Amino acid sequence: MQGERTPGAAPVPAAGREPAEGPEPGQRPGGGPALELRVHGVGGATPEEMLGDPRTRRITGDDTAAVHRRAADVDAESRPRDHAGRTVPEAYCWSPLTSGNSARALWLLLLPFMVANLAHWMRPAAAGRRTAVRLHGTLVRLLALSLTVLLVAAACEVALDQVAWQCAGSPECAGGRSWLGFLAVDDRGAGGWWSAPGRRLALAALVPAALTVLLWWLSHRTWSAYETQPPWQRPVETDGPPDGERPALCLPGFWYGRRLVARLRAAHTAAGFLTVAAALTAAASRFDRRPGGSLVLDTFGWVLIALLVAGAAWVVATVCARGRKEQVPDDRLDRLTVRALPGASAAVLVLCALHAAWDRPGWGSGGVLPGDETFGVLAVAQGCLVAALAVLGALLHRTTRVPRTVLHGQGAAATAMLACALGGVMSGGVAQRVADWLDGGGTPGTGDGPIPGPPTVLTWQAATIPVLLGVAVLLLAVLAVRTWRMGRRLAGTVHHGYPGAVRDAARSRRIGRVLARAALTDAAPRLVGVVALVALVLGGVAVLGTWLTGEVPGHAADGAPAVIDGLADTAQALGSWMIGFAFLLLVTCGRRAYRDASTRRTIGILWDVGTFWPRAAHPFAPPCYAERAVPDLVWRMATWTGRYSGGRLVLTGHSQGSVLAAAAVWQLDHATRRQVALLTHGSPLERLYGRWFPAYFGPRPLGALHGELDCWRNLWRLTDPIGGPVRLPDDGRPEVDRGPLRDPLAYGRTADQPLPAPILGHGGYAADPAFDEERDGLLARLCPDGRVPAQPAPAEAPVPPGAAEAPHSGSGRSSA
Repeated sequence: MQGERTPGAAPVPAAGREPAEGPEPGQRPGGGPALELRVHGVGGATPEEMLGDPRTRRITGDDTAAVHRRAADVDAESRPRDHAGRTVPEAYCWSPLTSGNSARALWLLLLPFMVANLAHWMRPAAAGRRTAVRLHGTLVRLLALSLTVLLVAAACEVALDQVAWQCAGSPECAGGRSWLGFLAVDDRGAGGWWSAPGRRLALAALVPAALTVLLWWLSHRTWSAYETQPPWQRPVETDGPPDGERPALCLPGFWYGRRLVARLRAAHTAAGFLTVAAALTAAASRFDRRPGGSLVLDTFGWVLIALLVAGAAWVVATVCARGRKEQVPDDRLDRLTVRALPGASAAVLVLCALHAAWDRPGWGSGGVLPGDETFGVLAVAQGCLVAALAVLGALLHRTTRVPRTVLHGQGAAATAMLACALGGVMSGGVAQRVADWLDGGGTPGTGDGPIPGPPTVLTWQAATIPVLLGVAVLLLAVLAVRTWRMGRRLAGTVHHGYPGAVRDAARSRRIGRVLARAALTDAAPRLVGVVALVALVLGGVAVLGTWLTGEVPGHAADGAPAVIDGLADTAQALGSWMIGFAFLLLVTCGRRAYRDASTRRTIGILWDVGTFWPRAAHPFAPPCYAERAVPDLVWRMATWTGRYSGGRLVLTGHSQGSVLAAAAVWQLDHATRRQVALLTHGSPLERLYGRWFPAYFGPRPLGALHGELDCWRNLWRLTDPIGGPVRLPDDGRPEVDRGPLRDPLAYGRTADQPLPAPILGHGGYAADPAFDEERDGLLARLCPDGRVPAQPAPAEAPVPPGAAEAPHSGSGRSSA
């Protein structure tokens, strides 16, 4: 059963069973035992599903990730005669890494951080441009730091400004809320000890400070489980190229980010504390500087400001100091930074809270809390960083042009802009939602309620959401029409791919629609690029409108033509509702994921794709599961092939599992790699990863992998919306791609398929006869005395006329 475990990398014979006579265990005629190590894709799969047997056992691993076998195959190496002529299948199950316990629901709060981290890895290829590569990493890390400040600033806006400053200082707002009674003031401005503005702010500062501690705890907890996994210590190779000339994923320290994440975590935690401290100090210092203010408090305020500036400089220097070290696994920790920086920042926060809570006769709260311009400054800084990334991406792409790179090298800039937009939606959403709740029957920001509401720039940003959403809907409508037309064209010719088939209009329409929808994946870069550009422009309009008018859009348009005034009022009302709804939807999804495992698995698909890469830019992003999965696979392959010198191992990976499989093969030493073959199916290696991450999965790195691993085959279909050909150039080595495979296997009812065959799309590759053919062919090529043609005869379907319109169709040899 799944929960049972047989310890050891190589199982021993079952009790009471004598080993079969013949060769020594682990050796048999034909070159030794044959193992098929299967790796599932997005969404996960159970060991029973992967192995096709209800009786499975865990042979190594834990509840988070493990290798399973059929119960009958646990001691297969001890009984070579019983398994002669067939492979022993194993299943590596890693889905709990992204959709395991209920704490994964909290990861939804980290979505902007995850997207920012992806931007780090999307830089264009940059052969010999080390300075540009370092600059790219620095820009993305600074943008990631701004997202942390934005999130904590949003918590300060809600807790300090709207609740403690505005609502608790307004008898009308606090009157109907008993939970605010101890903080509230009456109509004469009098109240209890906690009703002093500074003490209210100091108490409310516990909320953003607790949020910062929560982020630190999540990062530290996952850092201990993921980044500290020791990589495989492979033998030193002297016959290959030096590490500086090898693809990055080959380097021993690539999947070991212990030092960088610890340093960045300290910097971001300190930034959170300093943001809260700055909000407290800004309010208290403004009162102290008025005529007749306390000289002592004013002087202490300037000292605190100096400490805040020094702390901010330390944070920025830590973030910019150095990036990842991948040549060797880096076990060192910057203990001064890791320990002293967060501690010193927390101490400054305590001093700022004490300074703000000090008794100040005559101090009252009115209007908005000083420092609301922070959101505008952050928006400008993020826009400048995105623009710098765009310029750098264009220069790098022009220098090292890689075919099929998305957006001509602008993928990192577009993705970084989307991260900022997501951060703005989350921060603005919570501010608008809380303001709407506190304002009673009023509209936040319009001045018709008991409180002023959120900062003006947040209202402007919310007003741009209907415009951005309208652009996105228009683009989706255009894509829908194009997909419908393509489906109709393909429906007229799809039966030509099945010799002798009689056209069935309904069947052809279904297949044509699937083919057309599968091609939508290749249109995603344009959609992302246009939405990111529009978001950047609208963000600039929001900041400019705030600085020029100082009013919310509805009031700023007063006196304009009626159409413009009406549009401004409508955009403001719709935007406030939409941004609040988006925040509530996110909270609802998180709550449901916390309670329901099936919902958690569905959301886990997002993490499967988004958290493959190490946390190189944002330490609060969801953890990189590949830092556990890749070493797991490498250890399993290296130890098994090391134990059975004549053994042959086929690593089969589906979907995201194929990316993990390729990354694991890259980490193997040359001697181990000679015993390993790779079979990928439904693989996004080139179609998604090669285009979005060209520096790591472009033609050059994938070509280098093929040069070190001749036994590699890739299966793909035109109906697959995710997988596609690898598209390696024709350089005389055995071809990798086999496809497009026929899907469905039969067009209509036949003697072999009396019932209608399903359209498999992205799944079911193992049910295709080509899968067994290619696996057996790879094993034969690995066998020392087995001889098969270097290129097995293909059995793929002819490409239907018109299907070549699908961007990922073709022989797989083209690099265009």
